[in-house]
Amino acid sequence: MKAGFWTAPGGAEQPINVFSIGEESLNASSVRLTAAGALAKRATLDSAELAKRCPNAIDLLSKVVAAIASQKTDVPTRLFRLANLNDLERKLIADVLGQGEVAGVVALPDGSLAQIQESALAGIWHVRLEIDANHEYLEVGAIPEIVKRAAADLTTADFEIGQAPEGAMNALPVLAEIRERALAWRPSIRSQIINFTLLPMSPVDMSFLHDTIRNGPIQLVSRGYGTCRVLSTGIRNVWSVQFFNAMDAIILDTLEVGGVPTVAIAADEDFEDSAERLQEIIEAYFK
Repeated sequence: MKAGFWTAPGGAEQPINVFSIGEESLNASSVRLTAAGALAKRATLDSAELAKRCPNAIDLLSKVVAAIASQKTDVPTRLFRLANLNDLERKLIADVLGQGEVAGVVALPDGSLAQIQESALAGIWHVRLEIDANHEYLEVGAIPEIVKRAAADLTTADFEIGQAPEGAMNALPVLAEIRERALAWRPSIRSQIINFTLLPMSPVDMSFLHDTIRNGPIQLVSRGYGTCRVLSTGIRNVWSVQFFNAMDAIILDTLEVGGVPTVAIAADEDFEDSAERLQEIIEAYFK
């Protein structure tokens, strides 16, 4: 199969290195645990003792439950900072929330990274800025706000289409279509997809396409039903979305023009389910 818009040397399993919490790694390629299953590992204290030793963590979890129960995809996210938690409380938070399907990084203008990990409860995210270990927080919403801001602020609205190199077949009309759609897109417009898997694009076409619209600041990996890699391009509202099979071969290679691709974001029904599950965990372990 021809190379996609962006191909890592190691295929889909190239690791995204995200931050660890205590002894627990939040690497996107590590084994995920359910929230209750992860908490069971640390159930060496009874509920009364946990509540006594981790009051800030339990208070924070109660606030997160209230926030996600009323959260909607079209309203601002809610942030809960972790700076006032001690080490045991941070580990408890990590174990209660577990690890979810989506992880990624956002490259910031100063060269540092914002590191993102969805919890096992969809719609609850763990975010930390690499340059400041204390700038760590939970965020309730469809996708962390820093992803949306980078997609808007660290990309360009327009681009020039240069002369196609020798051997190019369809790069120019495809680039013209991408440019037209990207400039016209608004939040009220449904995302539009250009499927390279079905287009007769030569390696020269793909190389020229990549050099023209470039890589962007955001890389996300979703490991739900198979592996999906979402990469922002250097052009606002244009994303590379690639799906891989078990052999790390690209089975669907697309550019998506629109907001953050839906494969990486939580939906309203996810918020309802996560609120119910988190409330059950709190009542089971801390009441």
